[in-house]
Parts: sequence; structure tokens; C-alpha cells
Amino acid sequence: NAIYMKKIHYHSIICCTLRKYTIQSNLGKITKTFSDMFLRKVCFVRHLTVVEMFLPLSPKAVEDLVRMEMERGDRLAGIFTMMSVAGGTGSGVGTYITQRLRDLYPNSFILNQVTWPYEAGEVIVQNYNSVLTLSHLYQLSDAILVHENDTVHKICSRLMNIKHISISDVNKVIAHQLASVLQPAYTADSPCHYSTNPIGELLTSLVCHPEYKLLSLCNIPQMSSTSLAYSVFNWPGLLKHLRQMLIASARMEEGIDWTVSAPLAVTSAGESATNSRHKSFNLSLANLLILRGKDVSTAVTDGFKDPALYVPWLKPENSFSTWTSPVAFNGYEKSATLVSNSQSLLKPLDNIVRKAWNMFASRAYVHQYTKFGISEEDFLDSFTALEQIISSYTHL
Repeated sequence: NAIYMKKIHYHSIICCTLRKYTIQSNLGKITKTFSDMFLRKVCFVRHLTVVEMFLPLSPKAVEDLVRMEMERGDRLAGIFTMMSVAGGTGSGVGTYITQRLRDLYPNSFILNQVTWPYEAGEVIVQNYNSVLTLSHLYQLSDAILVHENDTVHKICSRLMNIKHISISDVNKVIAHQLASVLQPAYTADSPCHYSTNPIGELLTSLVCHPEYKLLSLCNIPQMSSTSLAYSVFNWPGLLKHLRQMLIASARMEEGIDWTVSAPLAVTSAGESATNSRHKSFNLSLANLLILRGKDVSTAVTDGFKDPALYVPWLKPENSFSTWTSPVAFNGYEKSATLVSNSQSLLKPLDNIVRKAWNMFASRAYVHQYTKFGISEEDFLDSFTALEQIISSYTHL
């Protein structure tokens, strides 16, 4: 996003990977909706698609068009890519573009937003693609922001009360959540004016170690326009629900497990005294809370500052950050968004790796990859990389 502040043009690039000629594909609509939401507010968004970048012609065409966008601004704030991890085109091309961008701009922030497949399956080799994609992205990206199709589908069905869910409905939810993060806000680094570097500040707030790059996102409230007209919100209620969603690893308000509680004490060994009885407790490395709307200055966020929510080897002041804006967001008088670097993605990541291993053990469909130069050793390296990530998050 490009925001004119202090006569300096700060510029971010949004790259979206699509199949050739499929302008109306899923991620293309997300990007368009995402752009429209910004344009209706105060930001200017530039987005590129693979179709526009003529990827089939030459990698240099991609690099030249991205470079042209870079040169439009006075300073590059960061690169935000949007891609899938399951499909062969979106995941493979998206990872390739990320690699090229990392080579060209080694000191720039790169934030990858990835869409995980439905657990029931969209593509027979989606778990292979996910393993290969995530293992490579983890080395290239500064952070990976994950949206799960199953979760977004449930939000559409249960919270938005949509009977026949379309791709457009799914995209609107994802676009709403992304815009709730990247819309202008006051931050710790810019308390008197809107931040001009949201990607950089988000990454410095949440990614404390290169071994931990997985970010999840939840936003409340989310409901149909009919329900919204008869709803009243207050900050204590919103923050109470959002905190419980965090510690219970719930992706939406409905169905929160209120029996999960944070540990009461921490032993000298760094393990909570009650953790053995609360295995479902979601431990965090860092959290970013974004509050938007009326009376935002009165919101009390002490519940998110509890040291028991975080790993003991990080100082509390380095584990929690808050952004605020008095401007109502997308029709909601008050709204709260939490971006979290925590254990919440352990289960879906472990499921993908487990299913891919089961297929790989029988060498199912491996020949479809080896004939294009991906060896079994490449698969094993990718499995090893993801299992290390799972181990790191498990043993926080």
C-alpha cells in the first residue's frame, strides 16, 4: 500500500499468483476485493498477477515489472505475496516468484499469505504440493500468514449465515481479515500518525526467531449484515472472546472451548505447573492486537499481557503489541483482530505432513514429480524441514 506521509511515498507490492489466463480465479478475486477495500478507505494498492507479468514468457518480464513498481515509490516498505499451497500452479509459481524476489531484494521484508486446502481434499496431490511449497517458503519468507479454507468456509456458513457458499463469499472473508490488519493504524513506532510500514512493523512484532514464522489470524466480530443491524458491541466483551479464542486455538467465535485456561504458574524449568493438565492450551511466542472503532482508547488489553500466555524466554514487552485506529472498519462500530505466532497451526501442519508421508511411503504419484526433475531426496529434505518446524513449535 502506498500512503503519502511527510512527503515520502512508502510503497508495498502485492503479488498474486494465478493460473495462466484465469483472471477470475480464486486468488485473483481476493486481490481485487482486497484492493477495493483499501481504495474505499485511504490507501492505494498496487497488485500484480502472473497473467499481467507474462510469466510464461520470461522470468525477466516478472522482475522488470516488479522493479517498475518498486521505482514508483521513494522507499520499499515490503512485499506481500498471496498464493495457495495445494495447487500445482499457485504453489509452484508463487514459491518461484518468492525465490526470485528474495534474490533481487535480499534486505526487503517478504510476507507470504498462503491459503491451505480443504482437509477433505481438492487435489489428489495437495499434501505433496503443500509440503514442497511450505518447506521452500520457510527459507525464503520472513513470515507466512495462513488462511485455512475449512475455517473460512465455517465462518461463511455459521457466522455469515450463507446457505450456498461461493468462491466470492470465501474471498470476501479473507479480504476482510487481511484488510483489518493492513489498514492504517497507530502503532508503537508511530503513535501520533498512521504507520507507513505495516508489513515491517508486523514482522518485527511477531517474528522473534527465524525458526518460528507461522502466523494465524482471527477477527471479531464477523456476521451477516442482517445480524449486524441488531448487534451492539463493547470492548470488554470483544476482548474476552478474542483472548479465549487465542488460548483455546479457536478460529471463530462460535464453538469456543471455555474450559481451556492459561497456566497459573511457571516453574524454574520453564514449564507451566498446570500445562500437563491443559494440553489443549495454545502457547504463544508473540501476539499483535489490532483494535479499530469507537472509543478505542478505552479498551483494556491487560488480558493479553499475561506472561503465562507466552514462552518464558521472551520478555513480556517483546511478546505483545497493540495497534489502534479510531476509524470504524468495514461497517463494524468496533472490531478486533489478533495476529498470532503460536502453536495454533501445529495440528493442520502435522496433518498435512502425516498424509503426505503416508502417500510417499507407497510412492503414490511420486513419478509425476520425478519426471519433472524433483527427486525423492527433494521430498525427504522437505519432510525433514517441516518436521523440524513441527518439533520447534511443539517444544516451545
